[in-house]
Amino acid sequence: MSTVAMTPPKPVQRWQADDYAVKGRFVSELARPVVDLLAPRKGERILDLGCGDGVLTEAIAAYGADVLGVDLSEELLSATAAKGLKVQKVDGHALPFADEFDAVFTNAALHWMRRPELVIASIHRALRSRGRFVGEFGGHGNVAAIATAMRAVGALHGGDLDKVAPWFFPSVAEYSRLLEQGGFAVRSIMLVPRPTPLDIGMKGWLETFGRSFFEQFEEPERAQVFAEVIELLRPSLCDTDGVWTADHIRLRFAAERVV
Repeated sequence: MSTVAMTPPKPVQRWQADDYAVKGRFVSELARPVVDLLAPRKGERILDLGCGDGVLTEAIAAYGADVLGVDLSEELLSATAAKGLKVQKVDGHALPFADEFDAVFTNAALHWMRRPELVIASIHRALRSRGRFVGEFGGHGNVAAIATAMRAVGALHGGDLDKVAPWFFPSVAEYSRLLEQGGFAVRSIMLVPRPTPLDIGMKGWLETFGRSFFEQFEEPERAQVFAEVIELLRPSLCDTDGVWTADHIRLRFAAERVV
């Protein structure tokens, strides 16, 4: 394999811990079924890949597991460490572990890692024999309306359309194939439609999860781009009471290292 093929892509998103704590809290609040799917056990060594600000890392540790949270955002890692949890700055495409973990858990992180074959190979190396890989992330069709509106408005303003949807949103068939090719047996996998009411409104969602797209515009054009995207989305994602909903579709899975 060429050096280029093995090179992790550069991160496209910048996170702020205080912003994420307010506007992204629904991400961890809605992920408890994924922790249940993991079924952590006392004494297990578990890696939380893309741990964010550590809310779910802490939940896993409460079962008595020995958990390490890893992420690329130093701000979010600081928030996790402040909870008394172990953390390490690591790229999920190139985990520096071998045969160390009983399970790898991940929530709302894999869709930011755009070379899934490298991520899966990295996780395979990190797991012990028969180790579990359990998680949830954006699946095929996730935020389709939002991304389409951003793309349409971005084209009108001459924006970089590669920043519209810098995500990996696979189908069940595609991700199952990648897991099996990477040495995993798929134990369960499904798309989970999860329309998510937004207490923060659509502007709050866009500011947090679409940051890389909107920051390419200078003010006052940036405010205009925000306004145009929001108005384009209003008929489909805002109800008559003014409540906004994000069109989330999650891919939830559990797999086991078999080779």
